[in-house]
Amino acid sequence: MSTATETRNFEAETKQLLDLMIHSLYTNKEIFLRELISNASDALDKLRFSALTEPGLMPEGEELEIRLDVDADARTLTIHDNGIGMSREEVIDNIGSIARSGTQEMLKKLGSQKGAEKMPELIGRFGVGFYSAFMVSDQVVLETRRAGEETSTAWRSEGDGTYTLSDGDRRGPGTSVTLHLKAADEDAGIEDFTNEWALESVVKRYSDFIGYPIRQRVRREKRETDEKGIIKPDGKTTYVVEDKTLNSMKPIWTRAESEVTEEEYNEFYKHITGDWRDPSLHIRFKAEGVSEYESVLFVPNEAPQDLFVWGAEYGLRLYARRVMIMERCDAVLPHFLRFVRGVVDSSDIPLNISRQTLQENRHLTRISKFLAKKVLDTLAKLQSDDEEKYLEFWGRFGRVLKEGVDFDAEHKNRIVPLLMFESSNDPKKLTTLKDYVSRMKEGQNDIYYITGESRSIVANSPLIEAFIKQDYEVLFLTDPVDEFLVTRLMDFEGKTLRSAGKGDLDLSSDEAAEDAKSERKDQEQRYGDLFGLLGKHLEEHVKQVRLSKRLTTSPACLTVDEYDMSPQMERMLRMAGPDAPRQKRILEVNGTHDLVRGLQERFETDKADPLLRDYAELLYGYAMLAEGAEIEDPGPFNKALEGIMMRAV
Repeated sequence: MSTATETRNFEAETKQLLDLMIHSLYTNKEIFLRELISNASDALDKLRFSALTEPGLMPEGEELEIRLDVDADARTLTIHDNGIGMSREEVIDNIGSIARSGTQEMLKKLGSQKGAEKMPELIGRFGVGFYSAFMVSDQVVLETRRAGEETSTAWRSEGDGTYTLSDGDRRGPGTSVTLHLKAADEDAGIEDFTNEWALESVVKRYSDFIGYPIRQRVRREKRETDEKGIIKPDGKTTYVVEDKTLNSMKPIWTRAESEVTEEEYNEFYKHITGDWRDPSLHIRFKAEGVSEYESVLFVPNEAPQDLFVWGAEYGLRLYARRVMIMERCDAVLPHFLRFVRGVVDSSDIPLNISRQTLQENRHLTRISKFLAKKVLDTLAKLQSDDEEKYLEFWGRFGRVLKEGVDFDAEHKNRIVPLLMFESSNDPKKLTTLKDYVSRMKEGQNDIYYITGESRSIVANSPLIEAFIKQDYEVLFLTDPVDEFLVTRLMDFEGKTLRSAGKGDLDLSSDEAAEDAKSERKDQEQRYGDLFGLLGKHLEEHVKQVRLSKRLTTSPACLTVDEYDMSPQMERMLRMAGPDAPRQKRILEVNGTHDLVRGLQERFETDKADPLLRDYAELLYGYAMLAEGAEIEDPGPFNKALEGIMMRAV
């Protein structure tokens, strides 16, 4: 059934992007060919994968390939593939618009850039590889036919904000992208891409690892020879046209590591991820024996945008004897290593395996275990050999690695030494638990920590005043995941991890213990009735008012019992749902503070003094603000503050 030709407008974001593509000064315009070849390779992968369940999709007697056709007279370059192809609706969705997250953000960032020299490399970063064709061409024509369908679709545009759709006449499934090339311009960075050697050079540089043949028809001289094969000096010269394969097609993970250059690893990473940056590091691994597999893994240079998005897909490309059977296999690595990219090729996995049986496959379970160990061992070596590079890695992926302590008991002991924390020891340097233990005071049996929203809040918390005064180092745990981390990480090298904000801590030395105990007993007797009154005024919020052993300069702080939730955890649960439990806290008061002494004098003068209620509200509000929390009901606090301020004027 014929469909009339129609003209459509690009979406606004696409029009902006095309303008950037065409008019911005990119120094590396040859990258367009890598992107179009990668798209073609993906289409071939998808066809082969779909054919596992629908064998009829695979063309009989036809090799899967990518072909480059050049017409030097017409100045056109066509990239053909016989892959999965697209339907008309898919062309509109995938080519006519950029319905991908991140485009608006990208355009916003570009809008703030000043000068072409600061323009980032866009290609591959936001899934816009197809549009790179407009950097080197005045018009792009795409013709495609979805495997299993009878009709094809033609799409064409000059990059002017519109495109046309019409019926095509493609005979078989696949896609052809024809570029009407601009004239070669050395100053603009545009080579003559009708030149055979220019194309071969680009393919070798960027796409030599593609697992399908990339072919080009080339014209060759054929000189007449004698019966011994020697060229006759006066023999005839004829010309033949033959296919030339431009890439080696040998998967990068099957080649000896010594034969693969760093540039080839980088290009392979970009091909499988669409990332525009080079990876931070790569990991090669080959196993033989009970399970046989090969892998190339990469750690990205930046965290992906969906790293902490619940339900976001992750995983490695899974191959069975060099045939891709899953593009994102999340069973190959544990969830806390979801930032790792790469491929795994195993001869022990059947080609027709389903996602359900994949999860239960014992070979894959074994592979996952060994790959996780390999990644963690590599990170441990990086930590010891190149601290600066490891700290860069930690800044990007440390939060994810911490999840493994809570959710992956099998790898916990390998993860814990890799953990890095801020601490009171040095405001500029992170510390490991091992380094913390090496600095512990003589006789110190616990590793102290405090959780909160930021370093500035926890570093100034009243809860750690006594620790700082007595030179005890305190770890500052400011990641939300730290709340879960400390529930699993109970000790390290025989030292117990203990919260600075929980329980009735006493840091007094043995020599001073008796004197401190006697002094506290006197203070408790003196302030007992006052604390009882304050507790009665604050009974909706606190379960006890007691004398503090933590405070040295502040008048009050809020703590919880040893096995209660931390305030940070409680706030996180409330954000997750309004029905989260609420717990009463303990208000600790500094018996040596002048404010508390003044309250005691006022209490002894008049136990019914209404200002005592106001001061109770202020002390509670002060303690809440000191830990970086919001006062739940600011009304009573403001009223109490107003009353005291009015008494002062």
